[in-house]
Amino acid sequence: MKLAVRIGYLGPPGTNTEAALRTQDDLAGAEVVPLATIQEVVEAVEGRSVGLGLVPIENQIEGSVNVILDLLAQRPDLLIRREIITVVDMALIGRAGTRLGEVEEVLSHPHATAQCRHTAQKLMPQATFVATNSTAEAVQRVAEDANPGCRVAIGPRIAAELYDVDVLHDDVADYPGAETRFVLLGHGVPPRTGADKTSIVCHLGVDRPGSLLAILQEFAARGLNMTKIESRPTKGSLGEYWFFIDIEGHLADALVQDALRGLRYRFGSVHFLGSYPRARRIGVFHEQEEEAAWAQAGDWVTSLVSDMEVEA
Repeated sequence: MKLAVRIGYLGPPGTNTEAALRTQDDLAGAEVVPLATIQEVVEAVEGRSVGLGLVPIENQIEGSVNVILDLLAQRPDLLIRREIITVVDMALIGRAGTRLGEVEEVLSHPHATAQCRHTAQKLMPQATFVATNSTAEAVQRVAEDANPGCRVAIGPRIAAELYDVDVLHDDVADYPGAETRFVLLGHGVPPRTGADKTSIVCHLGVDRPGSLLAILQEFAARGLNMTKIESRPTKGSLGEYWFFIDIEGHLADALVQDALRGLRYRFGSVHFLGSYPRARRIGVFHEQEEEAAWAQAGDWVTSLVSDMEVEA
C-alpha cells in the first residue's frame, strides 16, 4: 500500500540517510524526496511540502551535526517523531582505473571525512579533503568528473552502484562499525510506547552559579534518566548557550510533564523538541512504578495541606 505522506531526506539518492530510511518497513510505501541540504529538508517539513523529513543528527566519532541542532532550536513547531540508529557504510569510491597514488582530492561530507580521515590519509597521503553536502553528492561529482582518476569520494557502496563507479577500497572507516543517529522530523507527538525519549532545549538566560545543576536536579528529583546533554551557542551574545537535553520518558508521562513544568517555571525559555520511540528498547524501565510513587507523594502533600488549621 502506498503511503500518502511524502518524506524528504538528505540527498541526492544513495546517501546513508536514504539507506537509514529504507530500514523502516512502515515507511516503505511512502514517496521519498531527495533534497540537497539539511536546511532544505527542515524547510520542506516546516513548509509542509513534505510530511516528514529524515536528517542525520549525531555519529559516534564526530558527535552532533551542529547545523540540525541550530535549526531545531529556532523552529518551535518542528518536532522529532522518531530516531533511527544504524551502522553507516563507508568506502573509497572512484572511476575505474583510478590509482590511489595519483589522487589529488578526496570528496565527502565533513562527518564522513572525520570518520575515515586517518585511513584515507594513509592510502593517499598527497590528497586534500574537499567538503560536500552529502556523501552521495561526493560520489556523483566523482562519477561526472571530466578528469577521471584525480578525485575519489568517501561514501556508501549503494552510491557506487547507483552512479556506476567502482569501490576502490572497502570499509575505509577508522573505526569499523561506527553508528550514526538520524531523526525523522514532522509535526505532532506520536503516541507513548513505554520505551520513549523526550528532547528539549533550555536557555539559561542570565548566567547564575548553579544554573546548570538546577536543570539536572529537575530530572534527578523525579527519577528521570538523562541520556544526553550538549551545549551550543545561541548566536546572540558571546557566552550564551542552548542546552540540548534528551531524557527517557514521554510527554504523556506524569513525571516528564512535572519536570517540564518545573523547568519552564524556573528558566522560562524551554523549547520542546518532541517525544518519540527510542531506537533501542533494551533494558528494564519502571515508568509506571515511578509515577505511582510520585502520585502517592502528591497525595501525602495534599493530605498535609488539608489538615492545616484555617484561622478565622
